[in-house]
Amino acid sequence: MILCHGEHARTRRALASPLRLLAATLLGLSLQATHAAPDYPVTAAQRSTARQVAEAGVPLSELAPNAPESHVVRRGDTLWDISKLFLRSPWRWPELWGMNLEQIRNPHLIYPGQELVLVREGGRARLQFGRAGSGTVKLSPRVRAGDVDNGPVASISLHLIEPFLNDAIVLEADELDNAPRIVAGREGRVLLGRGDTAYVRGEMPPLRNWRVFRQARPLLDPDTKALLGYEAAFVGSAEYVRPGSVTPSADGKTQEIVPGTVVLTTLRQEAGAGDRLAQAPTRDTTNFVPHAPSAPIAGRIVSIYGDGMSAGQNQIVALNRGRVDGIERGHVLAIQRAGERIADRTDPQRAALQLPDETHGHLFVFRVFERVAYALILDAQTAVRPGDRFTQP
Repeated sequence: MILCHGEHARTRRALASPLRLLAATLLGLSLQATHAAPDYPVTAAQRSTARQVAEAGVPLSELAPNAPESHVVRRGDTLWDISKLFLRSPWRWPELWGMNLEQIRNPHLIYPGQELVLVREGGRARLQFGRAGSGTVKLSPRVRAGDVDNGPVASISLHLIEPFLNDAIVLEADELDNAPRIVAGREGRVLLGRGDTAYVRGEMPPLRNWRVFRQARPLLDPDTKALLGYEAAFVGSAEYVRPGSVTPSADGKTQEIVPGTVVLTTLRQEAGAGDRLAQAPTRDTTNFVPHAPSAPIAGRIVSIYGDGMSAGQNQIVALNRGRVDGIERGHVLAIQRAGERIADRTDPQRAALQLPDETHGHLFVFRVFERVAYALILDAQTAVRPGDRFTQP
């Protein structure tokens, strides 16, 4: 069974701290900007907490050294980009936003063309909406209709993770063992490409869209070697054509097996005999609220997605912490470089020194399973490798 989020648990966690409350009311959770946005229920207590956090802002010491006085949102901007522009620690963005709390509907909608003005007062700073070319004004949030290009800015560059939102999966058990499998290609082809016909053995309901996976591999905890789950590498997509059949012979001792048929529609790598099919779920287009964990957390990188030995910015890694450990979608985590052990050359005794661990990059969690999570490398000063540690930023 493929793991999924618990709605009630996620709701409780989302309201557990002022930062996440403000993040939820500011940014919402939907990328479907072309549709009318729903009202979000906010209690009097939550409204009070949000107002306090929003009005407080951040200390001036938390501003980026060259933070601009204002910024006009451009197409292609992300919330992460904008936050980095103003803040030393982008994951503290909820504290920076000034809010119009008179009518909370969807105050997260930030569009290209809007001006964000940095207001410094009393040793703290906040962002307010302004109007390019004029003074700061108080704007009530509103929903705009239009195409995707005119929609609100996303938290991060979604094209980097969108292919992995549904395609990167972790299974509780090696469930693909019993899934329908490709047994042959047309005209005896061994490697199959886009548009090729594939013959499939196994029970296949007549659903149009299917996903193709390579046989799942176990994910082991780098510390305990415990089995965390099975990662199924995504191969591509297929479209159902016709079912197979099994016809007993007249004597009942043998069977005539006719495989089902699919056409491969999109591929990340060539498909072949033995690859497994799974039903395609509804695309997950949920947005992400970037925030730091509310409690200390630490773990290790299990693997680089795609079997790489090392990774850099914009690549995907698997973590040995998941839902049971308090990991949430949108968590920002710090990648730690282990401190070296050196000899003190200034000491005649050459005493051994353990240098402290140092942060050398950041991760953005976008998919969470029971004991595993996938994260995007936002930045990295050096190569990221399996076994590297991560903590709260």
